[in-house]
Amino acid sequence: MSEAATLRAVPVAELSVEDARIEHASLASEIAEHDVRYHDEDAPTITDAEYDALRRRAVEIEAQHPVLAAESTLAGKVGAKPSSKFKKIVHAVPMLSLDNAFTEVDVEEFVARVRRFLDLRADAPIAFTAEPKIDGLSLSIRYEGRKLVHAATRGDGAEGENVTANALTIQDIPDDLPRDAPDVVEIRGEVYLSKQAFASINERQAAAGRPLFANPRNAAAGSLRQLDPKITAARPLKFFAYSWGETSAPIAGTQHEALARLDDWGFYVNPLTKVCASVAEMIEAYRRVGEMRADLEYDIDGVVYKVDDLSLQRRLGFVSRSPRWATAHKFPAERATTVLEDIEIQVGRTGSLTPVAKLRPVTVGGVVVSSSTLHNEAYIAGLDNEGLPIREGKDLRVGDHVTIQRAGDVIPQIVDVDIARREAGSSPYAFPETCPVCGSHAVREVNPKSGKEDAVRRCTGGLICQAQAVERIKHFASRAAMDIEGLGDERIEDFHRDGLIRTPSDVFTLRRRQESGEIDLTAREGMGRTSVANLFAAIDDRRTVPLEKLIHGLGIRHVGETNAKLLARHFRSLPAIREAALAPGGTEAIVAAITGIGPIVSAAVVEFFLEEHNLQEVDRLLAEIETTAPAAPTESPVTGKTVVFTGSLEKMSRDEAKAMAERLGAKTSGSVSRKTDLVVAGPGAGDKLTKANALGIRVIDEAGWFELVGAA
Repeated sequence: MSEAATLRAVPVAELSVEDARIEHASLASEIAEHDVRYHDEDAPTITDAEYDALRRRAVEIEAQHPVLAAESTLAGKVGAKPSSKFKKIVHAVPMLSLDNAFTEVDVEEFVARVRRFLDLRADAPIAFTAEPKIDGLSLSIRYEGRKLVHAATRGDGAEGENVTANALTIQDIPDDLPRDAPDVVEIRGEVYLSKQAFASINERQAAAGRPLFANPRNAAAGSLRQLDPKITAARPLKFFAYSWGETSAPIAGTQHEALARLDDWGFYVNPLTKVCASVAEMIEAYRRVGEMRADLEYDIDGVVYKVDDLSLQRRLGFVSRSPRWATAHKFPAERATTVLEDIEIQVGRTGSLTPVAKLRPVTVGGVVVSSSTLHNEAYIAGLDNEGLPIREGKDLRVGDHVTIQRAGDVIPQIVDVDIARREAGSSPYAFPETCPVCGSHAVREVNPKSGKEDAVRRCTGGLICQAQAVERIKHFASRAAMDIEGLGDERIEDFHRDGLIRTPSDVFTLRRRQESGEIDLTAREGMGRTSVANLFAAIDDRRTVPLEKLIHGLGIRHVGETNAKLLARHFRSLPAIREAALAPGGTEAIVAAITGIGPIVSAAVVEFFLEEHNLQEVDRLLAEIETTAPAAPTESPVTGKTVVFTGSLEKMSRDEAKAMAERLGAKTSGSVSRKTDLVVAGPGAGDKLTKANALGIRVIDEAGWFELVGAA
């Protein structure tokens, strides 16, 4: 488990800025781990509902603390990097994910957002389709000249794995399309296994003494991603078509008409899909499918709503990692009772001591749950961070019978304790005040702004704490940072324990030390000449990396992937960042120079470079690594400019106009200042127009905007 979230028992509205930052970083790390487990390893430890809830919590924190949105490592991320086992295919149209709704109120808000964006009256008719959300593996199948040319998994949304040979074994996928199909078309849908087929596969796994699949989704993903197509062919995979990517000609005018056409072409589309004219009809469709869920031959985890009119879908477009015109209404949480067998303390790379519940394994909805974060010592005691009771004030003790929940705000979460079954003489859990790894004192620091004690207890060992050093190197080598193949967590732990790597730069000296005879990796258990040569090749492959990857890998506090990109785009080299950080007034200068970088992030960058040992490590890394600066953004007349829209717009809504500007590389703002470059003013423009004129800022109308950007 990654460095766990520490404050998730606290309502988002009650989080301080610093507490929000701590939890937001924890969520980003945890989500990244689950992305790899789900998309790359086909072995998720949580369900889609649990994963979605982690993202929802992160989004709620960003909404409450907007500065974190600019620093977020989550925006725009879909899936995980494609496996190196398969060749890659770049998707002509990205395969994005969906936002989620968990309540009827969420569905109502989704429809309201669509109406606001399109500037539709509350009584203006708009239809949605409602279709079951299949719990399988997303697949995109490309046809050219009506012949199947390749099939690819979602991957990271931009590129996926080439599984064409395996897809050709699935009977539900036609090799050819009829003559009325477009010359080029990508059909997208979900590969899945029926419940009966899943049971049969697990029976064969058990008979052969092989591990069982946790659920049909894992089995389907593992089957499709076999290197030997014969194995895939032996498993009865199925395919539901529900969407499309690139097409050389329009398919239809509406979503439901397009599905009917896919059906005509020989694909299976879900017969339970329904067109709805109101929120009430959408909720009714959701309830109807939910009642049928147990009797369906395939697993589903909710219902997907899509705007039916495809022209409206195009207007709505996309935001971050998902379309504005669709959402997934997820089914509610599932619960189970088990035993809390132990409480372990894990030390993260920032020194945080995080308690983890070790549970007697229990299957909930097809997934085995054996651990759960316990957040912090107050949570174990049955209190929130304000000292108020949670779980009716019941504390958690080893040996307790507990109820766990697999979806919701905290996942997996212990939601109740059966005090009646508590063993006589059991003692409250005593949270350690020393680090279990290095023995250093562990303290709860006092927030200088609020005067409150932090919820997290941290090891003061810093440079001597092996757990922190190991976690920093793991982060450096991880997929999100330097992405060094073959240097996984276990190998890093082994190498660090034996003194082979103590700092990130040591990774790049392994080959020289091996060739000089200083070390001999081939003598290590499980590492022959071939594996050592492969490791060296993987390390050498990362001697030239994008600058943002190296910045992220340094592990600067508060600098995730997004902030690393912002720094890389502005400064273009690591020495330039160092120079700016060490210059007088560096914190303020960085904030002033980069939109999206606030004072806390800037101060963290400055503090990092003020540490002499960090400067030395950066020099060692730069002696081994070359970096490439980010490509310049696509130019448009408004690239890099700050634009303000005010007054009424006639051709599109305000939200639609802002989205258009951002796609063209502009920044949008809700207020006029001296940093504003352009104001687009429609009828009824008021104070913003007055201020723009007073400041001498260029003002144009809506027609002028379309002419400026070449969309008139």
